[in-house]
Amino acid sequence: MTTSNVRGTLMDFVSPKVMGILNITPDSFYEGSRKQTEKEIAGRVVQIVEEGGDIIDIGGYSSRPSAASVDEAEEMRRLKYGLEILFREAPGAIVSVDTFRSEIARRCVEEFGVAVINDISAGTLDDRMFDTVAQLQVPYIAMHIKGNPQTMMQHTDYADLMREILLYFAEKTTRLHQMGVNDIWIDPGFGFSKTTAQNYMILDKLEEFHIFELPLLVGFSRKTMIREVLATTPDESLNGTTALNMFALTKGAHILRVHDVKEAVQTVRLYNRIKNANL
Repeated sequence: MTTSNVRGTLMDFVSPKVMGILNITPDSFYEGSRKQTEKEIAGRVVQIVEEGGDIIDIGGYSSRPSAASVDEAEEMRRLKYGLEILFREAPGAIVSVDTFRSEIARRCVEEFGVAVINDISAGTLDDRMFDTVAQLQVPYIAMHIKGNPQTMMQHTDYADLMREILLYFAEKTTRLHQMGVNDIWIDPGFGFSKTTAQNYMILDKLEEFHIFELPLLVGFSRKTMIREVLATTPDESLNGTTALNMFALTKGAHILRVHDVKEAVQTVRLYNRIKNANL
């Protein structure tokens, strides 16, 4: 059974979890997710909690393709502002911070009580990240990417897509385990350094990631891989997101990272009903 120690409590994944996105950036690809004012941030936090989200994922650095880089001071300023509002509205929430910077990860855990570090680069963009995670002893989400958000779509050439990604996680998880990190979640990185065709190839073979026996997170909420196939905008991509979320659950995904929490929670509920139909 896959479990993680989250703030001293054992989180199991018998029922998949829903991670609600809280973007405090002005330039996220999905305009409807951008929360800037105190009222907007507070409202979004309450919404995620009331709709049944298990984790709130807060980010102050947009990682959409070709997004402008933000310096560390500005990212921390945004996160500090957002986290103060978040924990005021939901003091018991399980919160993950979406950052690839080790010092920001450390401060968010030590100063605010953030429970999980969500690193889009799996330590690639900050060579101090693994040491920091080992010291903090919190669950760590390692995502696959090549390059950085500004260059990643220039790195979509793979001799063998699945083999390369699986080897990437084998190397990362081995190092983390050797450093004493016990709770690792893996994210294939849909949309990061991958074409639409490659994204669907990974989704079709998603069960191969179970070789690591670690919680598996997927995030394709309203992304290009949906919009290209359905010829829709981010605003029109909820139905496609729900369809892919259900398919990912049938392939063994443990965590859905989404903009639309209520719909994802309903999808999990229906998936659980199917899975337990003969019990």
